[in-house]
Amino acid sequence: MKTISNKITHQCLGFFVLALSVSACVVPVNIVEKKESKYTPERFNNAQDSTNTAKTVWKNYFTDPNLLSLIDTALHNNQELNITLQEIEISQNEISARKGEYLPFVNLGGGAGVDKTSRYTSQGASDDISEIKPGRATPEILPNTYLGAFARWEVDIWHKLRNARKVAVANYLASVEGKNFLVTNLVSEIANSYYELMALDNQLDIIQKNIDILNNALTIIKLEKDAAKVSELAVRRFEAEVFKTKSLQYKIQQNIVETENRINFLVGRFPQHVQRNSEHFNELIPTKMYAGVPSQLLENRPDIRQAEFKLGAAKLDISVAKANFYPSLGLSASLGLRSFNPIYLASIPQTLMSSLAGDLAGPLINKNAITATYKNANAKQIQAVYNFERTILNAYIEVANQLSNIDNLEKNYTMKNNQVQALTQSTGISLKLFKSARADYMEVLLTQRDVLESRMELIETRMQQMNALVNTYRALGGGWN
Repeated sequence: MKTISNKITHQCLGFFVLALSVSACVVPVNIVEKKESKYTPERFNNAQDSTNTAKTVWKNYFTDPNLLSLIDTALHNNQELNITLQEIEISQNEISARKGEYLPFVNLGGGAGVDKTSRYTSQGASDDISEIKPGRATPEILPNTYLGAFARWEVDIWHKLRNARKVAVANYLASVEGKNFLVTNLVSEIANSYYELMALDNQLDIIQKNIDILNNALTIIKLEKDAAKVSELAVRRFEAEVFKTKSLQYKIQQNIVETENRINFLVGRFPQHVQRNSEHFNELIPTKMYAGVPSQLLENRPDIRQAEFKLGAAKLDISVAKANFYPSLGLSASLGLRSFNPIYLASIPQTLMSSLAGDLAGPLINKNAITATYKNANAKQIQAVYNFERTILNAYIEVANQLSNIDNLEKNYTMKNNQVQALTQSTGISLKLFKSARADYMEVLLTQRDVLESRMELIETRMQQMNALVNTYRALGGGWN
Protein backbone atom coordinates (compact mmCIF):
# COMPACT_ATOMS: atom_id res chain seq x y z
CA MET A 1 0.00 0.00 0.00
CA LYS A 2 2.82 2.38 0.89
CA THR A 3 4.48 1.76 -2.50
CA ILE A 4 1.23 2.47 -4.34
CA SER A 5 0.76 5.66 -2.31
CA ASN A 6 4.29 6.82 -3.15
CA LYS A 7 3.70 6.17 -6.85
CA ILE A 8 0.48 8.17 -6.80
CA THR A 9 2.27 11.02 -5.00
CA HIS A 10 5.09 11.06 -7.53
CA GLN A 11 2.66 10.94 -10.45
CA CYS A 12 0.66 13.85 -9.04
CA LEU A 13 3.82 15.85 -8.44
CA GLY A 14 5.05 15.10 -11.95
CA PHE A 15 1.72 16.15 -13.43
CA PHE A 16 1.83 19.38 -11.39
CA VAL A 17 5.35 20.24 -12.58
CA LEU A 18 4.41 19.37 -16.18
CA ALA A 19 1.32 21.57 -15.98
CA LEU A 20 3.41 24.47 -14.70
CA SER A 21 5.94 23.96 -17.48
CA VAL A 22 3.26 23.88 -20.16
CA SER A 23 1.54 26.97 -18.73
CA ALA A 24 4.87 28.84 -18.72
CA CYS A 25 5.43 28.11 -22.39
CA VAL A 26 2.06 29.36 -23.57
CA VAL A 27 2.80 33.05 -24.22
CA PRO A 28 1.08 35.02 -26.99
CA VAL A 29 3.39 35.01 -30.00
CA ASN A 30 1.64 37.70 -32.06
CA ILE A 31 3.29 40.51 -30.09
CA VAL A 32 5.96 42.45 -31.99
CA GLU A 33 7.80 45.41 -30.47
CA LYS A 34 7.94 48.45 -32.74
CA LYS A 35 11.38 49.97 -33.22
CA GLU A 36 11.70 53.72 -32.90
CA SER A 37 13.37 55.97 -35.45
CA LYS A 38 15.74 58.75 -34.37
CA TYR A 39 16.15 60.16 -37.88
CA THR A 40 16.53 63.91 -38.30
CA PRO A 41 17.53 65.88 -41.43
CA GLU A 42 21.21 66.70 -41.74
CA ARG A 43 20.79 70.41 -41.12
CA PHE A 44 18.36 73.30 -40.87
CA ASN A 45 17.93 75.58 -43.88
CA ASN A 46 20.24 78.35 -42.66
CA ALA A 47 22.51 76.38 -40.33
CA GLN A 48 26.11 75.84 -41.42
CA ASP A 49 27.91 74.35 -38.40
CA SER A 50 27.33 72.67 -35.05
CA THR A 51 27.48 75.88 -32.96
CA ASN A 52 24.28 75.85 -30.91
CA THR A 53 22.77 78.72 -28.94
CA ALA A 54 20.90 76.20 -26.77
CA LYS A 55 24.17 75.44 -24.98
CA THR A 56 24.15 78.97 -23.54
CA VAL A 57 22.70 79.07 -20.03
CA TRP A 58 19.79 81.44 -19.58
CA LYS A 59 21.75 83.70 -17.21
CA ASN A 60 24.14 84.44 -20.06
CA TYR A 61 21.58 84.43 -22.88
CA PHE A 62 19.44 87.20 -21.35
CA THR A 63 21.24 90.42 -20.45
CA ASP A 64 18.48 92.57 -18.91
CA PRO A 65 19.03 92.48 -15.11
CA ASN A 66 15.31 93.01 -14.41
CA LEU A 67 14.40 90.04 -16.60
CA LEU A 68 17.08 87.87 -14.98
CA SER A 69 15.71 88.74 -11.55
CA LEU A 70 12.18 87.74 -12.60
CA ILE A 71 13.33 84.39 -13.98
CA ASP A 72 15.42 83.62 -10.91
CA THR A 73 12.47 84.40 -8.61
CA ALA A 74 10.11 82.27 -10.72
CA LEU A 75 12.44 79.25 -10.51
CA HIS A 76 12.03 79.38 -6.73
CA ASN A 77 8.41 80.48 -6.30
CA ASN A 78 6.43 79.23 -9.31
CA GLN A 79 3.73 76.91 -7.94
CA GLU A 80 3.50 74.67 -11.00
CA LEU A 81 7.24 74.08 -10.92
CA ASN A 82 7.14 73.28 -7.21
CA ILE A 83 4.29 70.82 -7.82
CA THR A 84 6.44 69.12 -10.46
CA LEU A 85 9.34 68.89 -8.01
CA GLN A 86 7.08 66.96 -5.64
CA GLU A 87 6.12 64.63 -8.47
CA ILE A 88 9.82 63.94 -8.93
CA GLU A 89 10.05 63.14 -5.22
CA ILE A 90 7.14 60.72 -5.61
CA SER A 91 8.85 59.03 -8.57
CA GLN A 92 12.06 58.67 -6.57
CA ASN A 93 10.19 57.06 -3.69
CA GLU A 94 8.61 54.64 -6.17
CA ILE A 95 12.10 53.37 -7.02
CA SER A 96 12.72 52.48 -3.38
CA ALA A 97 9.33 50.77 -3.20
CA ARG A 98 10.06 48.66 -6.29
CA LYS A 99 13.50 47.76 -5.01
CA GLY A 100 12.02 46.52 -1.75
CA GLU A 101 9.72 44.11 -3.59
CA TYR A 102 12.51 41.78 -4.71
CA LEU A 103 14.28 41.79 -1.34
CA PRO A 104 13.20 39.49 1.53
CA PHE A 105 10.48 40.79 3.84
CA VAL A 106 11.18 40.09 7.54
CA ASN A 107 8.65 40.94 10.24
CA LEU A 108 8.87 40.64 14.00
CA GLY A 109 5.66 39.80 15.78
CA GLY A 110 3.92 38.06 18.56
CA GLY A 111 0.46 37.27 19.75
CA ALA A 112 -1.73 35.49 22.23
CA GLY A 113 -5.08 33.76 22.08
CA VAL A 114 -7.16 30.79 23.17
CA ASP A 115 -8.32 27.77 21.22
CA LYS A 116 -10.94 25.13 21.91
CA THR A 117 -10.90 22.08 19.71
CA SER A 118 -13.91 19.78 19.44
CA ARG A 119 -13.28 16.42 21.09
CA TYR A 120 -14.96 14.70 18.15
CA THR A 121 -12.18 15.60 15.74
CA SER A 122 -8.84 13.91 15.22
CA GLN A 123 -7.07 16.76 16.95
CA GLY A 124 -9.56 16.80 19.85
CA ALA A 125 -9.40 13.04 20.32
CA SER A 126 -5.61 13.15 20.31
CA ASP A 127 -5.59 15.94 22.91
CA ASP A 128 -8.02 13.97 25.09
CA ILE A 129 -5.68 11.00 25.51
CA SER A 130 -2.39 12.93 25.58
CA GLU A 131 -0.92 14.07 28.83
CA ILE A 132 0.97 17.18 29.67
CA LYS A 133 1.89 15.81 33.07
CA PRO A 134 1.17 12.34 34.52
CA GLY A 135 -2.54 12.07 35.13
CA ARG A 136 -3.43 15.36 33.38
CA ALA A 137 -4.83 15.53 29.84
CA THR A 138 -4.61 18.51 27.51
CA PRO A 139 -7.13 21.18 28.61
CA GLU A 140 -10.18 21.72 26.39
CA ILE A 141 -9.54 25.48 26.29
CA LEU A 142 -5.88 25.87 25.40
CA PRO A 143 -4.11 29.26 25.44
CA ASN A 144 -1.55 30.03 22.72
CA THR A 145 1.34 32.51 22.95
CA TYR A 146 4.03 33.08 20.35
CA LEU A 147 6.91 35.45 19.61
CA GLY A 148 9.21 35.29 16.60
CA ALA A 149 10.47 36.49 13.24
CA PHE A 150 8.64 35.72 10.02
CA ALA A 151 10.20 36.05 6.56
CA ARG A 152 8.92 35.74 3.02
CA TRP A 153 10.70 36.19 -0.28
CA GLU A 154 9.61 35.93 -3.88
CA VAL A 155 12.59 34.68 -5.84
CA ASP A 156 12.86 36.93 -8.88
CA ILE A 157 13.63 34.14 -11.35
CA TRP A 158 12.37 35.95 -14.46
CA HIS A 159 13.58 39.42 -13.37
CA LYS A 160 9.99 40.65 -13.24
CA LEU A 161 10.55 42.61 -10.05
CA ARG A 162 13.93 43.96 -11.15
CA ASN A 163 12.45 45.12 -14.45
CA ALA A 164 9.63 46.79 -12.54
CA ARG A 165 12.28 48.73 -10.61
CA LYS A 166 13.92 49.73 -13.90
CA VAL A 167 10.53 50.98 -15.08
CA ALA A 168 10.33 53.13 -11.94
CA VAL A 169 13.84 54.48 -12.63
CA ALA A 170 12.91 55.34 -16.23
CA ASN A 171 9.73 57.08 -15.08
CA TYR A 172 11.75 59.02 -12.52
CA LEU A 173 14.20 60.20 -15.18
CA ALA A 174 11.26 61.11 -17.41
CA SER A 175 9.78 63.21 -14.60
CA VAL A 176 13.11 65.03 -14.22
CA GLU A 177 13.10 65.82 -17.95
CA GLY A 178 9.48 66.90 -17.64
CA LYS A 179 10.60 69.37 -14.98
CA ASN A 180 13.36 70.62 -17.26
CA PHE A 181 10.86 71.11 -20.08
CA LEU A 182 8.62 73.05 -17.71
CA VAL A 183 11.57 75.27 -16.75
CA THR A 184 12.29 75.91 -20.43
CA ASN A 185 8.70 76.97 -21.07
CA LEU A 186 8.60 79.02 -17.88
CA VAL A 187 11.74 80.96 -18.81
CA SER A 188 10.48 81.64 -22.34
CA GLU A 189 7.00 82.64 -21.15
CA ILE A 190 8.39 85.16 -18.67
CA ALA A 191 10.78 86.60 -21.28
CA ASN A 192 8.01 86.91 -23.90
CA SER A 193 5.68 88.59 -21.41
CA TYR A 194 8.48 90.93 -20.30
CA TYR A 195 9.18 92.06 -23.88
CA GLU A 196 5.44 92.43 -24.47
CA LEU A 197 5.23 94.65 -21.41
CA MET A 198 8.06 96.84 -22.68
CA ALA A 199 6.37 97.08 -26.08
CA LEU A 200 3.10 98.15 -24.45
CA ASP A 201 4.95 100.86 -22.52
CA ASN A 202 6.35 102.23 -25.78
CA GLN A 203 2.99 102.05 -27.54
CA LEU A 204 1.38 103.92 -24.64
CA ASP A 205 4.07 106.59 -24.92
CA ILE A 206 3.44 106.92 -28.67
CA ILE A 207 -0.30 107.30 -28.11
CA GLN A 208 0.18 109.96 -25.45
CA LYS A 209 2.49 111.92 -27.74
CA ASN A 210 0.02 111.49 -30.57
CA ILE A 211 -2.77 112.85 -28.36
CA ASP A 212 -0.67 115.99 -27.81
CA ILE A 213 -0.10 116.33 -31.55
CA LEU A 214 -3.83 115.90 -32.27
CA ASN A 215 -4.72 118.46 -29.60
CA ASN A 216 -2.33 120.94 -31.20
CA ALA A 217 -3.83 120.19 -34.59
CA LEU A 218 -7.31 120.60 -33.10
CA THR A 219 -6.32 124.03 -31.81
CA ILE A 220 -5.16 125.04 -35.30
CA ILE A 221 -8.39 123.72 -36.82
CA LYS A 222 -10.45 125.76 -34.37
CA LEU A 223 -8.48 128.89 -35.27
CA GLU A 224 -9.03 128.12 -38.95
CA LYS A 225 -12.71 127.68 -38.23
CA ASP A 226 -12.84 131.04 -36.44
CA ALA A 227 -11.21 132.56 -39.50
CA ALA A 228 -13.93 130.91 -41.61
CA LYS A 229 -11.38 128.86 -43.51
CA VAL A 230 -12.89 125.50 -42.48
CA SER A 231 -16.30 124.40 -41.31
CA GLU A 232 -17.51 122.95 -38.01
CA LEU A 233 -17.22 119.50 -39.61
CA ALA A 234 -13.41 119.67 -39.55
CA VAL A 235 -13.43 120.54 -35.85
CA ARG A 236 -15.75 117.66 -35.03
CA ARG A 237 -13.70 115.16 -37.06
CA PHE A 238 -10.51 116.11 -35.20
CA GLU A 239 -12.27 115.94 -31.84
CA ALA A 240 -13.52 112.45 -32.71
CA GLU A 241 -9.98 111.39 -33.57
CA VAL A 242 -8.74 112.68 -30.20
CA PHE A 243 -11.44 110.71 -28.38
CA LYS A 244 -10.62 107.58 -30.38
CA THR A 245 -6.93 107.82 -29.56
CA LYS A 246 -7.65 108.38 -25.87
CA SER A 247 -9.86 105.27 -25.79
CA LEU A 248 -6.98 103.31 -27.30
CA GLN A 249 -4.80 104.65 -24.49
CA TYR A 250 -7.05 103.09 -21.83
CA LYS A 251 -7.11 99.79 -23.69
CA ILE A 252 -3.32 99.63 -23.66
CA GLN A 253 -3.23 100.57 -19.98
CA GLN A 254 -5.47 97.57 -19.26
CA ASN A 255 -3.19 95.34 -21.35
CA ILE A 256 -0.24 96.55 -19.28
CA VAL A 257 -2.02 95.63 -16.04
CA GLU A 258 -2.90 92.15 -17.34
CA THR A 259 0.60 91.51 -18.67
CA GLU A 260 2.16 92.61 -15.38
CA ASN A 261 -0.15 90.28 -13.47
CA ARG A 262 0.62 87.41 -15.86
CA ILE A 263 4.29 87.86 -14.99
CA ASN A 264 3.45 88.13 -11.28
CA PHE A 265 1.52 84.86 -11.49
CA LEU A 266 4.45 83.10 -13.15
CA VAL A 267 6.80 84.53 -10.52
CA GLY A 268 4.46 83.31 -7.77
CA ARG A 269 3.53 86.61 -6.15
CA PHE A 270 0.52 88.87 -5.79
CA PRO A 271 0.02 91.80 -8.23
CA GLN A 272 2.67 94.46 -8.02
CA HIS A 273 4.68 96.70 -10.32
CA VAL A 274 7.12 94.83 -12.55
CA GLN A 275 10.47 96.61 -12.57
CA ARG A 276 11.63 97.38 -16.12
CA ASN A 277 13.31 99.96 -18.32
CA SER A 278 11.33 100.34 -21.55
CA GLU A 279 12.91 103.55 -22.76
CA HIS A 280 15.27 101.97 -25.28
CA PHE A 281 13.12 99.00 -26.28
CA ASN A 282 13.02 99.96 -29.94
CA GLU A 283 16.82 100.13 -29.96
CA LEU A 284 17.23 96.51 -28.88
CA ILE A 285 19.30 94.61 -31.42
CA PRO A 286 18.26 90.97 -31.96
CA THR A 287 21.17 88.64 -31.27
CA LYS A 288 22.49 86.14 -33.77
CA MET A 289 20.99 82.68 -33.38
CA TYR A 290 23.03 79.52 -34.01
CA ALA A 291 20.78 76.52 -34.60
CA GLY A 292 23.48 73.88 -34.86
CA VAL A 293 22.46 70.56 -36.45
CA PRO A 294 19.06 68.86 -35.97
CA SER A 295 20.55 65.78 -34.29
CA GLN A 296 21.50 68.00 -31.33
CA LEU A 297 17.80 68.31 -30.53
CA LEU A 298 17.90 64.72 -29.22
CA GLU A 299 20.33 65.87 -26.56
CA ASN A 300 19.15 69.42 -25.87
CA ARG A 301 15.35 69.16 -25.87
CA PRO A 302 14.01 67.91 -22.50
CA ASP A 303 10.69 66.82 -24.03
CA ILE A 304 12.51 64.51 -26.47
CA ARG A 305 14.54 62.96 -23.66
CA GLN A 306 11.37 62.63 -21.59
CA ALA A 307 9.65 60.78 -24.46
CA GLU A 308 12.72 58.55 -24.82
CA PHE A 309 12.70 57.58 -21.12
CA LYS A 310 8.97 56.87 -21.31
CA LEU A 311 9.64 54.67 -24.32
CA GLY A 312 12.28 52.75 -22.37
CA ALA A 313 9.81 52.27 -19.52
CA ALA A 314 7.17 51.01 -21.96
CA LYS A 315 9.60 48.42 -23.36
CA LEU A 316 10.40 47.15 -19.87
CA ASP A 317 6.69 46.97 -19.06
CA ILE A 318 6.38 44.34 -21.79
CA SER A 319 9.01 42.19 -20.06
CA VAL A 320 7.22 42.61 -16.73
CA ALA A 321 3.87 41.65 -18.27
CA LYS A 322 5.44 38.66 -20.06
CA ALA A 323 6.90 37.34 -16.79
CA ASN A 324 3.37 36.96 -15.42
CA PHE A 325 2.95 33.89 -17.64
CA TYR A 326 5.82 32.11 -15.89
CA PRO A 327 5.64 30.30 -12.53
CA SER A 328 6.67 32.28 -9.47
CA LEU A 329 8.76 30.80 -6.67
CA GLY A 330 8.12 31.95 -3.13
CA LEU A 331 9.98 31.10 0.06
CA SER A 332 8.72 31.58 3.60
CA ALA A 333 10.39 30.94 6.93
CA SER A 334 9.78 31.57 10.61
CA LEU A 335 11.80 31.27 13.79
CA GLY A 336 10.52 31.96 17.28
CA LEU A 337 8.96 30.72 20.48
CA ARG A 338 5.47 29.27 21.04
CA SER A 339 3.78 28.00 24.19
CA PHE A 340 0.31 27.54 25.65
CA ASN A 341 1.51 29.50 28.69
CA PRO A 342 3.70 32.62 28.55
CA ILE A 343 5.61 31.31 31.55
CA TYR A 344 7.08 28.54 29.41
CA LEU A 345 8.30 30.81 26.56
CA ALA A 346 11.77 30.92 28.11
CA SER A 347 11.95 27.10 28.19
CA ILE A 348 14.27 26.63 25.24
CA PRO A 349 14.55 24.43 23.22
CA GLN A 350 11.12 22.95 24.15
CA THR A 351 9.24 26.14 23.01
CA LEU A 352 11.41 26.74 19.96
CA MET A 353 9.50 26.73 16.66
CA SER A 354 10.80 27.06 13.09
CA SER A 355 9.59 26.52 9.56
CA LEU A 356 10.87 26.71 6.01
CA ALA A 357 8.65 26.31 2.98
CA GLY A 358 8.68 27.00 -0.69
CA ASP A 359 5.86 27.26 -3.20
CA LEU A 360 5.79 27.27 -6.98
CA ALA A 361 2.70 28.62 -8.71
CA GLY A 362 1.87 29.63 -12.22
CA PRO A 363 -1.23 30.37 -14.31
CA LEU A 364 -2.85 27.34 -15.93
CA ILE A 365 -6.47 28.09 -16.82
CA ASN A 366 -8.18 31.44 -17.60
CA LYS A 367 -5.20 33.65 -18.39
CA ASN A 368 -7.35 36.36 -19.97
CA ALA A 369 -6.32 39.03 -17.48
CA ILE A 370 -2.56 38.59 -17.83
CA THR A 371 -2.91 38.16 -21.60
CA ALA A 372 -4.79 41.46 -21.80
CA THR A 373 -2.15 43.14 -19.61
CA TYR A 374 0.58 41.80 -21.91
CA LYS A 375 -1.18 43.08 -25.05
CA ASN A 376 -1.87 46.44 -23.42
CA ALA A 377 1.80 46.79 -22.52
CA ASN A 378 2.72 46.19 -26.15
CA ALA A 379 0.11 48.69 -27.37
CA LYS A 380 1.45 51.31 -24.95
CA GLN A 381 4.99 50.62 -26.20
CA ILE A 382 3.84 51.31 -29.76
CA GLN A 383 2.16 54.49 -28.54
CA ALA A 384 5.41 55.54 -26.87
CA VAL A 385 7.30 54.99 -30.14
CA TYR A 386 4.90 57.20 -32.06
CA ASN A 387 5.00 59.83 -29.32
CA PHE A 388 8.82 59.81 -29.38
CA GLU A 389 8.94 60.22 -33.16
CA ARG A 390 6.22 62.89 -33.07
CA THR A 391 8.15 64.85 -30.44
CA ILE A 392 11.28 64.83 -32.63
CA LEU A 393 9.27 65.96 -35.67
CA ASN A 394 7.55 68.71 -33.69
CA ALA A 395 10.88 69.96 -32.33
CA TYR A 396 12.42 70.16 -35.81
CA ILE A 397 9.40 72.01 -37.24
CA GLU A 398 9.37 74.46 -34.31
CA VAL A 399 13.01 75.37 -34.93
CA ALA A 400 12.53 75.61 -38.71
CA ASN A 401 9.51 77.90 -38.26
CA GLN A 402 11.29 80.20 -35.80
CA LEU A 403 14.43 80.48 -37.94
CA SER A 404 12.28 81.50 -40.90
CA ASN A 405 10.34 83.86 -38.64
CA ILE A 406 13.53 85.61 -37.49
CA ASP A 407 14.63 86.18 -41.09
CA ASN A 408 11.26 87.49 -42.27
CA LEU A 409 10.73 89.71 -39.22
CA GLU A 410 14.10 91.34 -39.80
CA LYS A 411 13.06 92.27 -43.34
CA ASN A 412 9.61 93.31 -42.12
CA TYR A 413 11.10 95.62 -39.50
CA THR A 414 13.29 97.32 -42.10
CA MET A 415 10.26 98.03 -44.32
CA LYS A 416 8.16 99.22 -41.37
CA ASN A 417 10.93 101.55 -40.23
CA ASN A 418 11.13 103.05 -43.75
CA GLN A 419 7.36 103.50 -43.70
CA VAL A 420 7.47 105.32 -40.35
CA GLN A 421 10.17 107.70 -41.57
CA ALA A 422 8.27 108.49 -44.75
CA LEU A 423 4.98 109.08 -42.92
CA THR A 424 6.66 111.23 -40.27
CA GLN A 425 8.01 113.49 -42.98
CA SER A 426 4.62 113.63 -44.67
CA THR A 427 3.00 114.79 -41.40
CA GLY A 428 4.99 118.02 -41.35
CA ILE A 429 4.39 118.55 -45.04
CA SER A 430 0.63 118.07 -44.77
CA LEU A 431 0.39 120.48 -41.84
CA LYS A 432 2.32 123.18 -43.73
CA LEU A 433 0.15 122.70 -46.80
CA PHE A 434 -2.97 122.93 -44.65
CA LYS A 435 -1.81 126.21 -43.09
CA SER A 436 -1.20 127.63 -46.53
CA ALA A 437 -4.62 126.36 -47.66
CA ARG A 438 -3.07 124.01 -50.19
CA ALA A 439 -4.29 120.82 -48.46
CA ASP A 440 -7.57 119.64 -47.02
CA TYR A 441 -7.95 119.01 -43.28
CA MET A 442 -8.69 115.30 -44.05
CA GLU A 443 -5.20 114.91 -45.48
CA VAL A 444 -3.75 116.11 -42.18
CA LEU A 445 -6.07 113.83 -40.20
CA LEU A 446 -5.38 110.71 -42.27
CA THR A 447 -1.63 111.35 -42.23
CA GLN A 448 -1.65 111.60 -38.42
CA ARG A 449 -3.65 108.38 -38.24
CA ASP A 450 -1.26 106.56 -40.56
CA VAL A 451 1.76 107.70 -38.56
CA LEU A 452 0.23 106.45 -35.34
CA GLU A 453 -0.63 103.06 -36.81
CA SER A 454 2.77 102.61 -38.43
CA ARG A 455 4.64 103.48 -35.23
CA MET A 456 2.47 101.07 -33.25
CA GLU A 457 3.14 98.35 -35.83
CA LEU A 458 6.86 99.07 -35.70
CA ILE A 459 6.87 98.49 -31.93
CA GLU A 460 4.77 95.36 -32.45
CA THR A 461 7.28 94.06 -35.00
CA ARG A 462 10.19 94.67 -32.62
CA MET A 463 8.35 92.73 -29.92
CA GLN A 464 7.76 89.88 -32.37
CA GLN A 465 11.46 89.88 -33.17
CA MET A 466 12.40 89.55 -29.50
CA ASN A 467 9.76 86.86 -29.00
CA ALA A 468 11.08 84.96 -32.01
CA LEU A 469 14.56 84.93 -30.45
CA VAL A 470 13.13 83.63 -27.18
CA ASN A 471 11.02 81.01 -28.95
CA THR A 472 13.97 79.84 -31.02
CA TYR A 473 16.09 79.53 -27.89
CA ARG A 474 13.33 77.42 -26.32
CA ALA A 475 12.79 75.37 -29.49
CA LEU A 476 16.50 74.52 -29.65
CA GLY A 477 16.33 73.22 -26.08
CA GLY A 478 17.81 76.14 -24.19
CA GLY A 479 16.70 77.65 -20.91
CA TRP A 480 16.54 74.64 -18.59
CA ASN A 481 20.24 74.26 -17.70
